[in-house]
Amino acid sequence: MNGYNFTLSGARLVALGSGALWWPDENLLVVSDLHLGKSERIARRGGTSLPPYDIRDTLNRLAADLALCHARTVVCLGDSFDDLTAAQTLPQEERHWILRLQAGRRWVWIEGNHDPGPVELGGAHLAELPLPPLTFRHIAHDHATGEVSGHYHPKAAVNLRGRAITRSAFLIDTNRVILPAYGTYTGGLHTQTPVLSALMRPEAIAVLTGPVPTAIPMPR
Repeated sequence: MNGYNFTLSGARLVALGSGALWWPDENLLVVSDLHLGKSERIARRGGTSLPPYDIRDTLNRLAADLALCHARTVVCLGDSFDDLTAAQTLPQEERHWILRLQAGRRWVWIEGNHDPGPVELGGAHLAELPLPPLTFRHIAHDHATGEVSGHYHPKAAVNLRGRAITRSAFLIDTNRVILPAYGTYTGGLHTQTPVLSALMRPEAIAVLTGPVPTAIPMPR
């Protein structure tokens, strides 16, 4: 499987090029910040119109990851929908698509700041999921260890042959991993942002997503 292998609190994990996190020993796939329905939410609030393909593109990539790893458990780390209205008005075809992806699997929706309430879809709805030695939540806690979170949509830049390339990225240190946003149109927060610099230990790395996940010292 194409990914960057690392260990967090004794758990062997793989940061996939898609932005998903794979825990092979638990047969568990983690994705964060899908923000399904973002284009609909922006249009609803009078913003710039975006091509309304974000849900299908995101679900296509999630289906491809599930076909690759055959996960028995899926954890969505919050902000799975861009807001509650986006969840409630999810098109029927996409709703059925999610239900097909859930079939035969344990599916956990972690609450995020964009979607704090339950959605009318299958699966468990939790504030956080402890699964020792790891804990899954939406927003990182300052002094946590063994923590897997999202929320910040981290991205990092690397110079390649005189050209700066910016990609969404996993941030990893001995205490935690912060996942990149998995959804289409989600944007990102540079690793030099003070909140990320404060959360991550000095030895932190950034693993850039893409066809070949690449680890670099976290830019500060």
